[in-house]
Amino acid sequence: MEENMWIIELESALLDDCNVNDIYGICQGKAVPEALRPDVWQVCLDVRHKSDQMSLFNEIYDLPFQSQLREDCQRHVDRMGNDEEDKVSVVSDLESIITFYCKNRNLQYEPENGWIELLLPLFALKLNRSDTFNLFESIRDTYIPKGCRPKGNVFHVFRLLLLYHDPELCTLLDTKKITPDLYSLTWFQSLFASCSSLSVIIAMWDLYFQNADPFMVFFLALIILINGREQILQMRSSSKEEIIKFLALMPCALEFDDVPDFCSLSQYYALKTPTSFKTDYLKALYGKQNDTPRSQEEANKVSQALCLPVSVYELVENSATEFPVPDAVRFFLVDCRPAEQYNAGHLSTAFHLDCNLMLQEPVAFATAVQGLLTAQRQAIEANSNAGGEHLCFMGSGRVEEDQYTHMVVASFLQKNTHYVSLLTGGYASIHDYFGDHMADCLEDHNVRKCLVCQQHNVQQTKSAPLKASTPSSTDLFSKFSAAMKSKSAEVKGKLLDIIVNPSANGGASASGSNGVQATPAQERHVSAKERNGKRYRNVAPVFSIDDENEEPFDGAGERDDQPLAGDGKEIVNLNQYFKTADIINAFKCQEVHMSGYMYDSHLIITPGQLVVLRELGRGQAQIMVRRPLASIVKITAKKRHRDLITFKYGFPDGDGLLITDMDRFLIPNAAEATALVSSHIMKVLDNAK
Repeated sequence: MEENMWIIELESALLDDCNVNDIYGICQGKAVPEALRPDVWQVCLDVRHKSDQMSLFNEIYDLPFQSQLREDCQRHVDRMGNDEEDKVSVVSDLESIITFYCKNRNLQYEPENGWIELLLPLFALKLNRSDTFNLFESIRDTYIPKGCRPKGNVFHVFRLLLLYHDPELCTLLDTKKITPDLYSLTWFQSLFASCSSLSVIIAMWDLYFQNADPFMVFFLALIILINGREQILQMRSSSKEEIIKFLALMPCALEFDDVPDFCSLSQYYALKTPTSFKTDYLKALYGKQNDTPRSQEEANKVSQALCLPVSVYELVENSATEFPVPDAVRFFLVDCRPAEQYNAGHLSTAFHLDCNLMLQEPVAFATAVQGLLTAQRQAIEANSNAGGEHLCFMGSGRVEEDQYTHMVVASFLQKNTHYVSLLTGGYASIHDYFGDHMADCLEDHNVRKCLVCQQHNVQQTKSAPLKASTPSSTDLFSKFSAAMKSKSAEVKGKLLDIIVNPSANGGASASGSNGVQATPAQERHVSAKERNGKRYRNVAPVFSIDDENEEPFDGAGERDDQPLAGDGKEIVNLNQYFKTADIINAFKCQEVHMSGYMYDSHLIITPGQLVVLRELGRGQAQIMVRRPLASIVKITAKKRHRDLITFKYGFPDGDGLLITDMDRFLIPNAAEATALVSSHIMKVLDNAK
């Protein structure tokens, strides 16, 4: 009885209008009972309350390719071995759904495009035609990557993933001119439905839809190749056609009992992959299946990528995290700029490998590479923030110089080095990310010699007026700086014994040499206890797009140190809480803590408050804080990361603002959320006048 309690809980949740998070928390990887599967899939695919779209179908079958579609439907259904009566019904519904889908989306059906294979498992749920259509449409939009065609963008991305985790296998396939689309096209088009048995597909999709990760198909495909790598490598002497045929049929060997391990391995490899892989390619690969000129630009960009790109946001957050999740990505940053640029400013945890040495002094370069590998191993053993098994190479961000950085990266890939990535935008992106906080976050930064600073100075002289600078002591950046510098010290001595810097200075310029003090800004931050100003009543809050900095915060009001007003840490049931009458809207988001940790949360907007709920699992959440809307004095967003929103609280202090506290969130619908918050702040302030 106890073993089946989760089924009773699942039944109850389905009656109580649950969501995919509730399903995942209850099932936790278990096979969904057959009787509950239709409801579970509809909840996971968010179509439970969707309208009957098929009622709009005029039942006219007049597409240019109609006869081809009818033949293909008949052929696939004949393979199923159903009764004749069932076959007629299934063929009719198949043709109706695909015909309406083409007309509704202005798409053309093509033979072997995976649509029929994707639809057939859905008929096992025995739903009506309308519900089946809604499931099919949702799966296509949510889980089938755009560009699933020969040489499509999706396969360039998959090749980068394979290169990251198994460069030897990737190189073999490249040598044979076997691109991923030649063997995995049907895998991605149909989520493996075209090459696996129905029982395997049902079990796999149970887990797939619960995880709600559109990129899971990439990692499942990766696992198939890695599991069969020994057999593939032994086929070096085989023909291209033989290898393609072998690869394409590999998923056919999957059995029902293999599915849980298969999916668990995919999640493990997802954890071992930089999150930039998902964030950078999400918009390019997923969404409504309509091609645009921009999607073609993205395809060209990906197809020309040397290796997996990593965003500056991920690199900085990764380096500042004190206690990473076991097995998660940990970067070892390799700065490949020329020595004079490195000595004019660099991250303290970066290992310097002068890319010019590769051509000018090959022996010294080989020695430096050995030193790099030794330093990396020692940093990992020391459990340092400065060290990880994932190599992230960084150039200058200047095209003319980065060609040498690319040569260095290519040399590591040729040696089948695992986990090789390249920082998008190079050093220039790090420089821009820190903005006015460079003094805290960069080592030996010399404004006069730094090429990025010189370029910015030229641009600023052409534009006027200049903005007033802000202090460079935010809690986020000082936290990053402290973490980076303290951890880098653990391996600094070892690096000096190994590396010979070709520059006479050796990068050993005196610390604190820039000697520049920050200009006082109008905005200052105080402890939550300091309440010596008037309430902020007569000035509207500001929502600004800030592309360089986040204003200072001394951390005095940080949530973990002292309780906030109205913060009772109350535990609530999410479903019940969302039914509260005074909730205007709720936005699913991630709370970004000052320590760098991110928590799955919900941002709740009521007529007078901003409420933060942190998910605890099993449909429960904790009320972390209730903020009066009137206390919000500023809302900012990074221009490069518009979804990273900071709410600042305080009151006026003379001509400036006194900031008493702040919250930061990663909100997928940031523009909608901030606009709604701003409008309700105005209402609150207008009512208070």
